[in-house]
Amino acid sequence: MSTREELRSLAEKAGRELEGAPALEILGWADEQFGSAWAVASSMADAVVPHLAAQVRPGVDIVFLDTGYHFAETIGMRDAVQTVLPVTVRSITPEQTVAEQDAAFGPRLYERNPDQCCALRKVAPLRKALSEYTAWTSGLRRDESETRTDVRVVEWDDRRGMVKLNPIAAWTEDDVQRYIADNNILVNPLLFDGYGSIGCAPCTRRIQPGEHARAGRWAGTNKTECGLH
Repeated sequence: MSTREELRSLAEKAGRELEGAPALEILGWADEQFGSAWAVASSMADAVVPHLAAQVRPGVDIVFLDTGYHFAETIGMRDAVQTVLPVTVRSITPEQTVAEQDAAFGPRLYERNPDQCCALRKVAPLRKALSEYTAWTSGLRRDESETRTDVRVVEWDDRRGMVKLNPIAAWTEDDVQRYIADNNILVNPLLFDGYGSIGCAPCTRRIQPGEHARAGRWAGTNKTECGLH
């Protein structure tokens, strides 16, 4: 078993050497290194990364955070991905139900303290779920926001002590749309209904013409990330 420092060194080296490599090559490297000890975390906005991962490892685990606040369309998307792709969707729930959280912290915590709500319903459950793996995969892209411009295709997740894979980090929105069209990829229907980026229903709105795709997330606050990345 590799030590934390060995994994960190491995991730940093791969981040340099795999820059510019196709997404499937990046995921193939992970599968060679870690076998079944890697997973994909998906928000179910689209099935691009699950589709890529399933080509490398059929049956790969797809971790989905069922926060209790999702749009019905997102839950439907999760179920469709499990049905259509050769993957294993793991629906991860927080320790508290929404009702239990309301009783403990008061209703609509997402309005009063969205960081705490995300920590309870996303960050902590993902940390627990990912503790079973050595590496995890996200669909982060550099062109999504200013906070993501430095994302590497392979990097070290120091907070969780894991290797993190971002196989489509260098893709543009056009690349994503081309892959979706060419491979008939499932897409969350909300993206055709005015939403640019999809999170929990109480904290996500449709975007206006000309707005950035993530402008509808935590609108009216200074929050731009849920804390997972």
